[in-house]
Amino acid sequence: MPFGDGLFFGLTLFFAALVLLILSGVIVSLVTGAWPALQKFGFGFLIANSWNPVTDKFGAVAPIYGTLVTSAIAMLIGIPVAFGIALFITELCPRWLKRPLATMIELLAAIPSIIYGIWGLFVLAPFLQEYVEPALIDTLGNIPGIGALFAGPPLGIGVLTAGFILSIMVLPFISSIMRDVFETVPPVLKESTYALGATTTEVVWKVVLPFTRIGVVGGILLGLGRALGETMAVTFVIGNSHHIQTSILQPGTTISASLANEFTEAVGDLYVSSLIGLGLILFVITFIVLAIAKLMLIRLEKQARS
Repeated sequence: MPFGDGLFFGLTLFFAALVLLILSGVIVSLVTGAWPALQKFGFGFLIANSWNPVTDKFGAVAPIYGTLVTSAIAMLIGIPVAFGIALFITELCPRWLKRPLATMIELLAAIPSIIYGIWGLFVLAPFLQEYVEPALIDTLGNIPGIGALFAGPPLGIGVLTAGFILSIMVLPFISSIMRDVFETVPPVLKESTYALGATTTEVVWKVVLPFTRIGVVGGILLGLGRALGETMAVTFVIGNSHHIQTSILQPGTTISASLANEFTEAVGDLYVSSLIGLGLILFVITFIVLAIAKLMLIRLEKQARS
């Protein structure tokens, strides 16, 4: 092997090994830090709904629940909106508006999360409290079954508001990836379908989406990973309550919000260990999401080849 090729191979191997070494160090640090809490509470740490630093009783179920629910709300709102944005820009938008609109959407990703939090606290939360949440309580709140999700007073601060904030924050990531993969569709495929008499809707559902489904799924899962780990914006508007509430209008908490709020005030080894345990759980959740994403992408690639 020539010297230049050998040097290049060695450098790339070193960088790849360095990433794995850093990841291993993070895992070891989290496990070591969380071990006292895991040893004391065992599996109960994952299912207990108590968080009392005074009595040294800690349970992670409320932050886990809040993390999953806020991320689910963000995806339910963000995916359709991001799909509509990407579809409009690539298929329907006038040429003179396409680039400015795409740039404006991408600029949403450059806004610091704390700005989203301040805006959510002083603008979005009062708006939801005055207009949206009372309407949800009066309509969906009266439906048996799902009505429990919209029970209670309209506080403005709560899980729903955090989900709204997250949906806005994941929009530029999902829509940008969808737009990029939509633009990879060969024009001849769309033109041929139009020539056969298909409508724009039929072209999208029968040509564009099947051709780009791998990239679309990847963009959605990237947005989900962004929503799972968001901290400051959620901390401002979720209410930071370590209790599971059936209603999404009530305050809650997430893993990242709990860490941001309490880590600097944690007194005692068990308290600190419990917070590090929350970080370990978030790491595991993120790893599971990425693993599912990889398996889905592999399966979609196999289907595309067949």
